[in-house]
Amino acid sequence: MTGPARLTAREAAAVAAISEADVLADLRALVATPSVTGSEEVVQALMQRLMADAGLSVERHEHDPSVVATDPDFPGYEMPREHLPTVTGVLRGSRAGRTAILLGHVDVVPTGDLAQWDGDPFEPRVVDGRLVGRGACDMKGGVAAALAAIRAVARVTNGGAELAGEAVLVSVPSEEDGGAGTLAAIRDGYVGDVAIIPEPTELEVVTAHAGAITFRLAVPGKNAHASMRLEGVSALEKLEYLHAALRADEARRCAEETRPEMVALGLPYPTIIGKVSGGDWASTVPDLVVAEGRYGVRAGQTAAEAEVELRACIAAANDADGFLREHPATVEITGARFSSGEIPSDHPLATGLLATVGDVTGTPTRTRGAPYGADMRLLIRQGGTPTVMYGPGNVGVAHAPNEFVPIGEVVTCARVLAVWLLRELGAS
Repeated sequence: MTGPARLTAREAAAVAAISEADVLADLRALVATPSVTGSEEVVQALMQRLMADAGLSVERHEHDPSVVATDPDFPGYEMPREHLPTVTGVLRGSRAGRTAILLGHVDVVPTGDLAQWDGDPFEPRVVDGRLVGRGACDMKGGVAAALAAIRAVARVTNGGAELAGEAVLVSVPSEEDGGAGTLAAIRDGYVGDVAIIPEPTELEVVTAHAGAITFRLAVPGKNAHASMRLEGVSALEKLEYLHAALRADEARRCAEETRPEMVALGLPYPTIIGKVSGGDWASTVPDLVVAEGRYGVRAGQTAAEAEVELRACIAAANDADGFLREHPATVEITGARFSSGEIPSDHPLATGLLATVGDVTGTPTRTRGAPYGADMRLLIRQGGTPTVMYGPGNVGVAHAPNEFVPIGEVVTCARVLAVWLLRELGAS
């Protein structure tokens, strides 16, 4: 039996209302609007217009980044910012019912070396059925899908009047540098009974994701002339020792994982040192090396709990080394703090979405885990809203030169989300 045969007449009408041409037009407009995290004002103005054109009741909220930073659950910033605008569009039913949220971020990471791109990152182009451009995958493809879905629902429910409850589309900034935009939206009251974030998941349902914290490790040594190396203590050699301790800690933490979605990732909680600096003279034993890196947050764990594990790992390594016992390396937590997020794999949100995917596409999908941080954890932890991620694109091309999203996946995602909204809000 094909997918459409399992759909009601209204559901089939919503699927038919979503055209590739309309989806592609929205996606092109979004990708063509530069929105590197910290500078999302223009793209949010575009989202306001697109939501209003879709028939939604639209509100834009301007938040003071310094005020948001005082929230006890503030997840951190990694880019300077003067503005933190959120935009919401609501499709209200005429009857009481549930609140179903679609949430997406419109900020993107910097382009990196332009020489590695085949064209201007902000001039979207179609190549072999893919839309190429910065943010196409992460996650403007998902935002375009969510917009198309709620617009289709409006069309087949008399502007939402035949819904029980409300569908809410939330467009947020600042996901790439921590999630302050979603936290601000939650504090404004945008929480619900269920939520989907259409991050790139290759149209699989993410029920659990890891988190991450970034750290700065200051490793001491003892100066000496290079010709008398044994008279000194190389901070670089001590970093090598501490790096080995971190790798052993990584292996242990990953081996202890039991949740199948996370185990299947192979390395669900990677630790990486991405930047090293130190020394002041080529022929001098270095007395200080500073390393900056990322430490994974385990499923079910907060960023604060992961910090305890990281500090314990370094403290134990310090204590086991004669020099570092007296001159310990120190750890500083920097930048954004991504706790993990999860719901049970058999939660009705997950099973209902899986069924909807099968009915719309005729092809079943599966639940999976993700090894990175996401706003999903904020909706679950701070918003009390069961949430999964389901969206177009492969995160492996996110943040990379020539980032792309398959256009067909964006359209499929939009159709699944539309039917899911109808079912959640009693309008099937």
